[in-house]
Amino acid sequence: MMKDKEYFMKKAIAAAKRAEAKDEVPVGAVIVKDGEIIASAGNRKERENCAVFHAEIVAIHRACKKLGNWYLDGCEMYVTLEPCPMCAGAIINSRPDKLYFGAYDPKAGCAGSLYDLLGDGRFNHTLEVEGGILKEECAALLSGYFKKKRESKKLEKQKGEKKC
Repeated sequence: MMKDKEYFMKKAIAAAKRAEAKDEVPVGAVIVKDGEIIASAGNRKERENCAVFHAEIVAIHRACKKLGNWYLDGCEMYVTLEPCPMCAGAIINSRPDKLYFGAYDPKAGCAGSLYDLLGDGRFNHTLEVEGGILKEECAALLSGYFKKKRESKKLEKQKGEKKC
């Protein structure tokens, strides 16, 4: 079986779905070295009750532990959503060769949408970035999740009004 960008993005989507099953925002990330996944993660902010536990950060941590090194030389990263400023900084600092992401994030994306932190050549590391890999599927995961959240809040509000 040919392992291409879509194959690995589907693995990131699977990680996002596992996060969603635990009531986390469905963002997933995988890190690949030599054609094999060495780390996979979904968001853990709610479970860890900490703002820094984005899928990218958790995946980077796991990959570094597996490699025994904080350099991710020779690695590719696949993320279902364009990285935020914090995650873009962590990606720069961990130095993978490539980043592929799915959905664009016009509100917080730092790989070209809101800002191009990953493309800013003034940092000590630059990497190849490509967005839009399975973007419709990645975006649908997020929009579906937030739609369910809004509907749930609306129902809770309606139940509260009936009690009065």
